[in-house]
Amino acid sequence: MDPAEESEVRAEEETVVRVEEKGEVLIEGEGEVRVEEEEGKAKVEEESEVKAEEEGRVLVDEENGAQDEEEEGETKAGEEVGSKVEEEGNGRVGCNRPKRACSRNVNYAAIFNCFEEPKMKRVKKIGKKKRASATTTGEASGSKAKRKKKEENDSEVPVTLNKKQMSTVVVNGDKDNQIQKDNGDNWESNMCHQCQRNDKGRVVRCLNCKRKRYCIPCLNTWYPHIKEEAKIAEKCPFCWNTCNCRSCLRLDTKMEGINSDLKVSKDEKIQCSKYILQKLLPHLKEIDNDQIAEKKVEAEISGLDLEKVKPQNAKCPKDERVYCDNCQTAIFDLHRRCSSCGSDMCLICCLEIRKGKLQTCHEDVSWNFINRGFEYLHGGRGKKVDMTDDKLNSKDSKKHPSGWKANEAGIITCYCGAGELKLKRMLPDGMVSNLVKRVEEANEANMLLDLPEMAMERCPCFNSEGHIDMDYSKSLKAACREGSEDNFLYCPNVKDVQQDDLKHFQHHWVKGEPVIVKDVLSATSGLSWEPMVMYRGCRQITNTKHESLLEVNATDCLDCCEGTVNLHEFFLGYTKGRFDRKGWPHILKLKDWPPSKTFKENLPRHCEEFLCSLPLKQYTHPRSGPLNIAVKLPDNCLKPDMGPKTYVAYGFAQEYGRGDSVTKLHCDMSDAVNVLTHISEVPIDPKKQPQIEELKKAHAEQDLKELYSSVPNYEEKMKSLENTNEEEVGEDDGALWDIFRREDVPKLEEYLQKHYKEFRHFFCCPVSKVVHPIHDQTFYLTRYHITKLKEEFGIEPWTFVQKVGDAVLIPVGCPHQVRNLKSCTKVALDFVSPENVGECFRLTKEYRLLPPNHHSKEDKLQIKKMVVSAVEEALNDLSGKESRGPEEKKKAPVARKKATTSKSKN
Repeated sequence: MDPAEESEVRAEEETVVRVEEKGEVLIEGEGEVRVEEEEGKAKVEEESEVKAEEEGRVLVDEENGAQDEEEEGETKAGEEVGSKVEEEGNGRVGCNRPKRACSRNVNYAAIFNCFEEPKMKRVKKIGKKKRASATTTGEASGSKAKRKKKEENDSEVPVTLNKKQMSTVVVNGDKDNQIQKDNGDNWESNMCHQCQRNDKGRVVRCLNCKRKRYCIPCLNTWYPHIKEEAKIAEKCPFCWNTCNCRSCLRLDTKMEGINSDLKVSKDEKIQCSKYILQKLLPHLKEIDNDQIAEKKVEAEISGLDLEKVKPQNAKCPKDERVYCDNCQTAIFDLHRRCSSCGSDMCLICCLEIRKGKLQTCHEDVSWNFINRGFEYLHGGRGKKVDMTDDKLNSKDSKKHPSGWKANEAGIITCYCGAGELKLKRMLPDGMVSNLVKRVEEANEANMLLDLPEMAMERCPCFNSEGHIDMDYSKSLKAACREGSEDNFLYCPNVKDVQQDDLKHFQHHWVKGEPVIVKDVLSATSGLSWEPMVMYRGCRQITNTKHESLLEVNATDCLDCCEGTVNLHEFFLGYTKGRFDRKGWPHILKLKDWPPSKTFKENLPRHCEEFLCSLPLKQYTHPRSGPLNIAVKLPDNCLKPDMGPKTYVAYGFAQEYGRGDSVTKLHCDMSDAVNVLTHISEVPIDPKKQPQIEELKKAHAEQDLKELYSSVPNYEEKMKSLENTNEEEVGEDDGALWDIFRREDVPKLEEYLQKHYKEFRHFFCCPVSKVVHPIHDQTFYLTRYHITKLKEEFGIEPWTFVQKVGDAVLIPVGCPHQVRNLKSCTKVALDFVSPENVGECFRLTKEYRLLPPNHHSKEDKLQIKKMVVSAVEEALNDLSGKESRGPEEKKKAPVARKKATTSKSKN
């Protein structure tokens, strides 16, 4: 060939296409494609490729068995033939075949997608015709005919290369155009949506969205409940809104088909407002009476008429929470403030100071729990361990001010000795009294009398004779109290609750009975609550949107102390179990998790799933429940954290008596709903059982010596301690609940005061002091103590097993405890119902009497502020004045979250 032609051929052979995004390129003409990662190897690989063609070899990727798909219709030279290369392997290019004539472009996007690094790549086009001179070294350089004949003998048809600049426009057949239109530009890509990799072999493509693909390993790992690939192909997890890849788990936008919001009609809202006013009027009057009494005292001090008493505005920022400096109760309106030091005092403390009977405790409590080391936990003597950070006794020596004094006129002098307490207000003057007047006027106008009286109606659980119907399918027997009609609990299916009205629920709820709603997860999309799925959603890399969340503080159920554990290791123990160095089950639990930010910010998709599962949304919905008093607080105030929160804990069916996975006896500050979303049974290796039995015997001997030394029947007690109970656990059983009636609380407290020395708490130390038997949260009543409680005081709790998908609604004021029979994941949410506001008032009064360093001391609920806000909103609904809905509340400015004990001093 002449020099000009040879130069032209060489130029065409070295045509380079630079690829910047994932190596995706569409090439005109037909030729062999070679991707070179390093430009310095271009010449070597070109020579190797030519040599391979001369020898007629076909390169086959033997590592992963990748095979090319060929379209039918391979015919003689000149006929249009489609070529498709599909690559399924470990990131390498698929096998190369001898090239055929092709008059249209080939989509090689799938080939370039297999490269992970988006580096600049060179793609050389080497045409057979132009490279023929290199195949035979002895061939005459100027003989075109001889070269053409040689190529034809090799069954290779020359291809005329376009000398114009490369174009990325693809000319496909009608069939290809339609497929590419349905599936997008990368319709041949094997990248899995779950793991974002294309080197895991075969993928299943969704025929619904025609865009998502899932590899077989990901389907087996993350979607084991879907056994048939045909179901995935028909509609993939992404289309079902159940995709649990990291990106989808963090989607905080509304998804199609998932709507957790509650739509309330205008008529329903008015009926709920009437119900709220009926239930809250007595409590609003109680608040008003306390304020009027303090105004009367102020009138006597200042020598004015009651109507002329005008408290000064405290000018407290609305996004700060103000507490009484004496009892730590939240202040929402009238209070007294020192003109010198700025100390605040609630109206109840002012009344007690004037009577000379201040009931609050001013000294921190010392619990005296001693850490004797690991050996002591399992019956050994142990040694005292010096604590570098003893949080239990860090405030024991602290004393709080108690020097407030009142003279005969009722003027209170501050403990600082430099000022008097002046009457201040935080709401508009006389607002509470005006609300009481408006509610009474509405009642006189018969605006509140069209609600049916539930007390006059018969509950469907009872027959015509007034006795419980034993055959009623929506009842569950949970107690065996003689002569009692409340041994059965209302236990409907979620479908029954959705179809029926609220009357049946309210029949039981107003009496303070818990309610169990079954199968609530059937109302959701089916997103997985597997622990490793939640781990994927919460495992953070540090960036601008998410904090690093790789370690958590978990509570060890053996010594009740917190320790740091890797989140991945914790979830591995959730499914496989953990044991300490003596072979005893190492049971851990996470409380109020995730700890940072809120549940919605860390796990937005799971939060949406939980809200969809909520039964009786009129009461439980945290944003728009018309009967949830907690949602009535103003948007610009610092609101209490009502959840939702996740509780993840290990568990075993056998009750060991020490180190069990339990939530100890306590009372929540408000009503609560608890949903069991996932369980995992961890079998104990039979080889470990003898070692566990030896440790149980050592525990029993230690308990008999330290806890039951005064018990006369030694042998009987020893036997009862060794033979711990093992519950019969069903496939879906998860947690064992004990809930006590409100009327049984005095006897329950009396029993605990009598037997408190028979319990252990921090560091497995015997309990040596009781401040409040329930609020201390130091007791879990085993089956032995439940039996003794009934023998001595004649009371017993409602006892039942919570299954997967069960939602337990617990009324405020009912002490309860829980033991996990398996590893459990629960999600809980607090709410405030109009029927139980009185119990919230009672608990607030109990909290204010606790020592200053008690963990239940702080008044987080602000129940009085909730009541005033709820009454105001209900009156606006009746009068036709529109109140802001949930969508508008979302747009309200976010309150500045300062320390909960912060105050504004003026």
